[in-house]
Amino acid sequence: MAKEDAAGILRFHHFLEKMGNVESNSSYQKHLLRFLPDEQANIDAVFGSLCGVDDAIAAKAGKTAKKGAHVKNALPESMVVRLYDGMKSIQLTEKSPGLNAPVGKEQFVVFMSVLLKGNAEEKRGIIMKMISKAGGSVKGSQILEFAEDLVGSVVHVLSHRKELNGWNPKNMQNSSAGVKALASQLISELKSADGKRIEGAQVLDATYDEGSIEDWVFQVPQISTFLNVIVQQGLLILHSLPDQGRDVLQLLPECKGIKGNRFVSLLDIPSITYINSHLPSELQHEWKLLFASRLHGESFTQLCGHIVNKGPCVLVLRDADGYIFGGFSSCSWEVKPQFQGNNACFLFSISPALGVFTYTGYNDHYMYLNHGQQTMPNGLGMGGQHEYFGLWIDGNYGKGHSKAKPRCTTYNSPQLSANENFTLDAMEVWAVGGLPESATGKGQKSILDVNPEAQALLEMVGKSRLSDGLRVPDEDGDNNNSE
Repeated sequence: MAKEDAAGILRFHHFLEKMGNVESNSSYQKHLLRFLPDEQANIDAVFGSLCGVDDAIAAKAGKTAKKGAHVKNALPESMVVRLYDGMKSIQLTEKSPGLNAPVGKEQFVVFMSVLLKGNAEEKRGIIMKMISKAGGSVKGSQILEFAEDLVGSVVHVLSHRKELNGWNPKNMQNSSAGVKALASQLISELKSADGKRIEGAQVLDATYDEGSIEDWVFQVPQISTFLNVIVQQGLLILHSLPDQGRDVLQLLPECKGIKGNRFVSLLDIPSITYINSHLPSELQHEWKLLFASRLHGESFTQLCGHIVNKGPCVLVLRDADGYIFGGFSSCSWEVKPQFQGNNACFLFSISPALGVFTYTGYNDHYMYLNHGQQTMPNGLGMGGQHEYFGLWIDGNYGKGHSKAKPRCTTYNSPQLSANENFTLDAMEVWAVGGLPESATGKGQKSILDVNPEAQALLEMVGKSRLSDGLRVPDEDGDNNNSE
């Protein structure tokens, strides 16, 4: 790290040795009044602790604080430098403070006001300085570095603050590749200074001005959400006040259904946040593991037994070439020879690139699940048409296809797998938003629930479940059989 960056971190940790007194500044007052009294007290406490002042300020908020305790190890150094550069870019008087001057309280308050309460127009100047403190236009490569720092810092701070909502890194893929993939996806929405959308590698060489950044922040809400999480969880600004934790809740759903360390998901933290952000808002709060091929067996009957009538689901697959992709089913899966679902369904790619592909309006071939038929295809499919699905898992299990050249008619998705016909390496299915009441059985299990293969066979032949009246208590309070 450069000496000037190290100096920036030092100044950030020791924000102030003498409090600046410009509280009469009208612009400063406008920003200060955006915060409620208890929010102002919280900001005072955090600023005081960062400055190393005595505990009097912190006591106003009912908390004690130690110098630098809020930022120590909570954020990567690269993000600390960017935050410092953003604060230093704020000028409330005609006289510009020297480069070596500490961050003043007014700069700190305005910075928090803009990031937490401001609109895209207000944020663009500060974010430009966080991308490059030199000012002026920036290159796409610089924005990509900022985006990678942004995503990486969110993963870091949530892990450090133990705010992963039950997701255990031991049960997940390493987030390094996911950080780069999500950062690349975020900058794919950029428009150059002349207002044109640029695709491919040319994005990194193009030039972007403040107008480009404003449009980017407006079009990509994750930018503001990630900055909020970094500030609120990294510096502990407003994080404990009522209604201030919503960004974190919406960012990472609660994880349920995983026991022990035998299961390692195909997902990582960045991919979960990305897919979750595209779900209907009422389904963003909880993911529960229903099926994992490594736990429940590589069997299509087992798959059906674990996912039928369990509400909306996220399916994730990995082919033998390492490509990871899947789909969101907005309704419960049912075994029947007709298409099902609605236009909230979508397909997605995780690796080698992140992407979500939504309904085109061309047809209503959203979801398909069938088994044991001689005249209709047997398997699980999403999008396209019979024999040419955007995503297909064969009823014999282990094989599938993604025949979407040039694009899937239902979702406009490209070929998701490495090869059009692929070998399935692993699969997992997550129920999202909680199970529907009709599937929960009010916290009790049927005798057949412990044998999903038998359950699925009954579904396939259209038999009713006579044992539904013979239910046994579920220790977990649900009907999920995941391990």
